[in-house]
Amino acid sequence: MIAVIDYGVGNLFSLCRSLEAVGQTPVVTGDPAVLRRADKLFLPGVGAFADAAEKLRRTGLDRVIREEAAQGKPILGICLGMQLLFEESREFGTWQGLGLLPGKVVPMEGIVPQAYKIPHIGWNGLHFPAGRRHPLLAGVEEGDCVYFVHSFYAAECDDVVIATAEYGAQLTAAVARGNVMGCQFHPEKSGTVGLTILKTFCEGEW
Repeated sequence: MIAVIDYGVGNLFSLCRSLEAVGQTPVVTGDPAVLRRADKLFLPGVGAFADAAEKLRRTGLDRVIREEAAQGKPILGICLGMQLLFEESREFGTWQGLGLLPGKVVPMEGIVPQAYKIPHIGWNGLHFPAGRRHPLLAGVEEGDCVYFVHSFYAAECDDVVIATAEYGAQLTAAVARGNVMGCQFHPEKSGTVGLTILKTFCEGEW
């Protein structure tokens, strides 16, 4: 069973439709018992880091996610969901994340040139670190484009970066360590390339 974690943050419709398009029947739930029974978890999210982190804590889902990750269950964070996997965020303050990946989430402002608009919205190509081609992106070619919407990005996390995107600077686009994975972009809005990534995660052995 594929479960999409529902904690009141974001529109889950497009993710579920994309999962159905690759042959899955996703269950959208905030029920810890159902999440524990699932084979794989998606952690989506849009909006502010602090609000999302607080909702996870208030519902107890932060504990569930950490425990399931520790048991080896595959988890894929998407956009804000990916950012929540890190130790902390510097989004209008300092906020604790789930701590499943090393690093922190920081503003793009001051990193990308002033000529580049923030938030970063649109299609950008994926680039792979030399000698580091992760199985999650096995069906993706160098330069394949995916869709981004973000103003903050994961930094100080070189050991877990599996793809970057060029937006006046090299920004973290995808990360992975063991069974914990994340995409800063929206695979559910990224056409065939995004569907390939979702299918790979759902069908892969992690």
